Amino acid sequence: MTVHPATGAAPTLDQLRVFLAVAEAGSFAAAARSLGRAVSVISYQIDNLEAQLGVTLFERMATRRPALTAEGRALLGDACAVSQGVDRLRSRALRLTLGDEPSVSLVVDVLLPTGRLADAARAFKVAHPLVTLHLHVESLGAVSQLVLDRRAAIGVSGIQHVRSPLLTGVAAGSVELVPVCAPSHPLAQQASIEPGEVRRHLQLVLSDRSTATEGEDFGVFAAETWRLADLSSKHALLLAGIGWGSLPRPMIEADLSAGRLVGLDLPEWPGVDFAFAVIRRTDTHPGPAGRWLIDRLSRHGANL
Repeated sequence: MTVHPATGAAPTLDQLRVFLAVAEAGSFAAAARSLGRAVSVISYQIDNLEAQLGVTLFERMATRRPALTAEGRALLGDACAVSQGVDRLRSRALRLTLGDEPSVSLVVDVLLPTGRLADAARAFKVAHPLVTLHLHVESLGAVSQLVLDRRAAIGVSGIQHVRSPLLTGVAAGSVELVPVCAPSHPLAQQASIEPGEVRRHLQLVLSDRSTATEGEDFGVFAAETWRLADLSSKHALLLAGIGWGSLPRPMIEADLSAGRLVGLDLPEWPGVDFAFAVIRRTDTHPGPAGRWLIDRLSRHGANL
């Protein structure tokens, strides 16, 4: 195998694409046909690329088709990555000239069912593959706080937490909150729960890390509470039989069916639906990707 001395010149994108075409087609002639060029041009480009890289990319023998050398195989992935990177750069630039914003920041309430979030994220990636999506998950008033502070352009918040005249929003469905406890909990042993009984038992509630709704309680009935910052911790403690509390029905459907958790019929809790709104600041105007995301989250709010 002959090794060419490197010239120090940087390979061009055209040379890399010729390299990829020959590797894929299996011959200089087939690559020439696929690129609409003469075989001599393909051979010249490969010769120059090998000289610039200082390695031989293909074994050339008159009796058989050119085969990638070990060096050629090692560099093939890099050449492909560079070519795809340039294509992505050009596509992103085209999107920007057509009005797409480079990124969208979204904050959602922790109570939003993960199925809804996953659906929106998957569809967004397909519709706007070159727009970066930044995601935050917060609880209660912290969602609207991030939008107000411009740390997120779009939020999915509980409607009751959207109070500022600087915010505008559209309805985005709701989720049922179900009061539950473990089968071993004293509340689960009672055939009928009297009014005020839940005050005697530890309640697990979500904490609000924002100043927007600081000092306010939502759905708190017990004298003793544990404040938790995330649903997973609350879920785990409820499964362990520590206290009682509410969780979104989609999150605990399997637990209720399997008997790991028991739904509570509470006089204080006639049935609670946590309503969502997709919000943004009134003085901001999302680009095409942001508008698409707002529409997706609001349109699919009622059926997920």
